[in-house]
Amino acid sequence: MDPVGKPPLRPLQNRVDPFGEFHAVADRGALMGNRGGRLHDGERRLGARRWTSRRWIVCVCEFRGRRRKVWGEGYTELFFLDEPTALAAGHRPCFECRRSAAEAFLAAFPGRPRGADAMDEVLHRERLDGRAQRLWRAPLAALPDGAVVAIDGRAYALRDGALLPWSFEGYGPAAAFDGVTEVVVLTPPSTVAALKAGYAPLWTAAGA
Repeated sequence: MDPVGKPPLRPLQNRVDPFGEFHAVADRGALMGNRGGRLHDGERRLGARRWTSRRWIVCVCEFRGRRRKVWGEGYTELFFLDEPTALAAGHRPCFECRRSAAEAFLAAFPGRPRGADAMDEVLHRERLDGRAQRLWRAPLAALPDGAVVAIDGRAYALRDGALLPWSFEGYGPAAAFDGVTEVVVLTPPSTVAALKAGYAPLWTAAGA
């Protein structure tokens, strides 16, 4: 109990892992975003939906002095450890609060789509397999920094040619996987292509 006798607020189920799943974790992470609309009810509980539109974006937590209201009347705010995490979950940079990053991502995106809507169409096909995250396989050596993979059910981010074990608190020491040549990839194929073409995601300080 707090000093006035009220139970402490429990963390909201709004922290997103690289598999695109939502978790109740107190620490929000370095970036936020949304999936197009409101996913929670008046009691701040999640419903069955995990998205309302194809526009899954990742944003900065502060923008032009705007105070973000967590789980307000509009969209459900989601939080990510960093941008490789958000990209793996199927999000892309916001054109409002991260304009330069969004333009760089669009320029690096394969096929040179005409704007955000065309890019979101591609990503939506690649991010979902029904209600589940769409997974694919690739040679480990062919993947760029910033891609996130799964090995034995755990997420790892590629950074400087090393695999860093992911957690909500940050990345662990580089892990060695001798003999692993092909992996399950969480990051959508077109996002991986954008990373290969030079898009530089924002890493948490723990992953720098």
